[in-house]
Amino acid sequence: MKDNKTKLWKTLKIIFSIWILSFLVSSFFSFNTEFDIAGGNVAIIPITDIILTSSGGFNNPATSSETVISFLDQAQNNPNIKAILLDINSPGGSGVAADEIGQKIKEINKPTIAVIREMGASAAYWIASSSDYIFANRLSLTASIGVIGSYLDFSELIEEYNVSYQRYVSGELKDMISPFKEDTPKEERLFQEIIDQSHEFFIMEVAQNRNMSKEEIRKLADGRIMLGSQAFEAGLVDELGTKQDAIKYIESSLNITAVTVEYKEKVSITELLYGFTSSKGGKFINSNIPIQFK
Repeated sequence: MKDNKTKLWKTLKIIFSIWILSFLVSSFFSFNTEFDIAGGNVAIIPITDIILTSSGGFNNPATSSETVISFLDQAQNNPNIKAILLDINSPGGSGVAADEIGQKIKEINKPTIAVIREMGASAAYWIASSSDYIFANRLSLTASIGVIGSYLDFSELIEEYNVSYQRYVSGELKDMISPFKEDTPKEERLFQEIIDQSHEFFIMEVAQNRNMSKEEIRKLADGRIMLGSQAFEAGLVDELGTKQDAIKYIESSLNITAVTVEYKEKVSITELLYGFTSSKGGKFINSNIPIQFK
């Protein structure tokens, strides 16, 4: 028994020592989203995994709107950068994050081109639609112009196990969509109104970005996933092609020889270790966002 306790304490001491060491090392080597991009004239900004307003942490990758906006600002302010290529491979995510990135893209006064790789759906397509020109592979999965809001209802389960839900609220609807009680008809109606209004914003943005009518987009906005070839026929992308095709398009449009530089977020060792522990909770939180564009 004592041997087991001794081994446990030794293990904890080693873990703690590693954590302290990583903290000291990271204090000497701190990184952020700014870096030397001298010599490049085409900024490549990756938008991958789920899109959130903040980073997802280690082992729970996500694209942060804060990071993308920072990259866009850097590219905008760098006189060497002549065009921006959004390299998209994402199933979607937060509508707020998509709107933040989309609005920033429209503020940029340099050509912005999006290329959709394996996937650029829902919130990721919203972002792509904000660019000046969209490429997609013929087999890319894209569109998915819709909104989902869902949660697990444990009300019957807790009744089965004779567990009671004690409700104390100062407003009738304060615990709307609580997983521990069944929604009332009023709550269901109000939540559906939120979903529908979010959908309307999505349709409006895509229609404006693609110079199409809301009626044209509405016909396609039933949440369906499209192949890149189908999206091209529907007018949701401008051209079928690869990342290399997008770079050639930039070269021919601007009469330049493209020298690309990829913007990547760098993090410290401490952030990696902290992210590894926090991502355990982050996965639960992110998977239970009530309203998502994906």
